[in-house]
This record gives sequence, C-alpha cells and structure tokens, in this order.
Amino acid sequence: MRRGSHLNLAYRWFCRLGLDGSMPDHSNFSKNRHGRFRESDLVRKVFETTVQRCIAEDLVGGDGFAVDASMIKADANRQRSVPGSEWQAPETANHAVREYLAVLNDAAFGAATPVVSKFISHADPASRWTGANGGLAFFASCANYLIDLKSAVILDVEATTAVRPAEVTAQQRMIDRTQERFGLWPERLAADAAYGSVENLAWLVHERGIEPHIPVFDKSQRTDGTFSRDDFTYDLTSVTPTTARRGRPCGVTAGSSQCRGPA
Repeated sequence: MRRGSHLNLAYRWFCRLGLDGSMPDHSNFSKNRHGRFRESDLVRKVFETTVQRCIAEDLVGGDGFAVDASMIKADANRQRSVPGSEWQAPETANHAVREYLAVLNDAAFGAATPVVSKFISHADPASRWTGANGGLAFFASCANYLIDLKSAVILDVEATTAVRPAEVTAQQRMIDRTQERFGLWPERLAADAAYGSVENLAWLVHERGIEPHIPVFDKSQRTDGTFSRDDFTYDLTSVTPTTARRGRPCGVTAGSSQCRGPA
C-alpha cells in the first residue's frame, strides 16, 4: 500500500490522505493487523460489508461460483530454517510461532497432511516449503478465493498452508460460510483439477447439491497391470461389472482380490 500510494491516487483517497499527506509507517499496518484488528475481527467485518454492498448493487448472481488458490511467497528463507523433523517451539514465541502452534490441528494447516514439511522456517513456521510452481522451492502459504461468476466479485477468502488438501478444505469452508453470512447457495462450482478428488466431488454433489464443473485426472487407461476402462462391460441384469476379455466378475481373479489385467 505504501508503494502503491506513490502511483495510485485511489490509495490516498481510500486512506483519506491529501496529495501532500504522508503514509503511515509500514509497521503500523503490521502491528494493527496482529493486534487489535485481529482481536476485533475488524478486517473480516470490513470485507463482508463490502461484499454485502456488492450484493445490494446486483453485482452478485449467486448461482455460479469459482474457487482458486494463489501461492503467496512467505517472508522467510532457507538459511533461517531447520529440517521439519527437528523443529521445536522456542521458549519465547513470537506471534508467528504462536499462530503456527494454534493451527497445528486445523484441517487447513497442520492437519491438512500427515507429511511433515521438509523445512520449517523460524520466522514463519506456518508457511510450507514447496516446489509446486515447478521452479525452485520456497516457503509459501495459499490465499484461497471464492468468486461469484457474474461480475467476478470475491465472496470469501481464507488462508491455508500450501498443500492441495488444505485448498479443498478452504473451498468447503468458504461455500458454507457464504451461505451462512449472505444466504447464497450456488448451483454450480468451477475449479481446476486440484479440486477434483473423489471426496470433494462427493461432498459437492451428494452433501451440498452443487454441480461441479471440475476436470478430473484421466486414469482410464492403465499401465500398471490393472484393467483399463475399456476392459469392462456393464450388464444391466447384474450389479456386478465383468471384464470384457475374460467375461468374469471383477474381484475374483485367481489368487487376487483386485481387478488385474492379463499376466
């Protein structure tokens, strides 16, 4: 915000500063964000008031949502970290460590995966060492967004650790919270393949009645010795799938309880 205020007058207008007014020091934002703003939930209230105004101005359709996550690089580096298996909470913990300890059992953070992060940063232990972008690994968290498709209004935001299961958890929380706060319940949800797990699709369709517009990983053609999709036929007179090549029920191959292809 401090950098943008030098180029964008809208920043100054938002902060009620004149052309000659000086911006507050950056530490003021951090101290307020970690202090009274967090305790009062003020940032969330301001955000939801803005969303409510968008709904009142008919900018929100409410029938179609999209969800996505952005990787946010943490202010942490590899040199000031330890292997995840060796990390221990210091006796005197700063706010970053206290936050990390508070979310160890949260499904969007510590409980999102049983896999311990390769490295844990002293400065920001809640961030995760990741190479998900395909380049050099770095510490990061994820900002998850729930977006209404009519005018691309962001309806909800939630921070998580940088792993896929946490992103799915955030998606489910944001959908439920949007329904609770604004009474919005989408008919369809658009997302990328990261949200195409069986568990999440079942949650959307069977538990929430939402039509998923989500691609799934195509594993119909197998190369590991198991049957491919083309190997099966469906018999309407039986609830048991059979293999086209051998004509026998799936699950009764000799010496195995799995559907495996020819040796």
